Amino acid sequence: MRSDYSGFQLTALVVLRFAIGWHFFFEGVSKLVDPYWTSAGYLEESQGFMTGLFLDLAANPAALAFVDQLNVWGLILVGLGLMLGGLTRTATVFGIIMLLLYYLALPAWPGFEYTIPAEGEYLIVNKTLIELCALFVILFLPTGHLVGLDRLVRLARARGSVQESYA
Repeated sequence: MRSDYSGFQLTALVVLRFAIGWHFFFEGVSKLVDPYWTSAGYLEESQGFMTGLFLDLAANPAALAFVDQLNVWGLILVGLGLMLGGLTRTATVFGIIMLLLYYLALPAWPGFEYTIPAEGEYLIVNKTLIELCALFVILFLPTGHLVGLDRLVRLARARGSVQESYA
């Protein structure tokens, strides 16, 4: 795959992808090692049009346990995919979905107030929405195919098809 990006542009995109991946990975691991962590408090704070769903999840112990595990392992796997550039598009799509759900659970909309401390909320836009937008950019740029495990897989497949054509 040919790149029309300058070295600086590609480096900036890969650094952005890696930083977001690290954030996801770190959040997942920190939740995994904390025996008391649960998403219940976050879900119970929900406001907006999806409040009913989030409150139902928080009130159902089996559903909450499933959501907690899904959240932890989703964060870890998305983080690894982004950091390593492996299954980058898949990791990016799932990262966008997770961030969208986080945003919809506690949207930074006027009139909504939460007991959970929120950092970086600026009337509709918050850090979750900004990270979601950054992943949206990464989704449409083939950084994993240029720098990452996706590139190694692509090169290995290309070598395999060249060898098959000589056989």
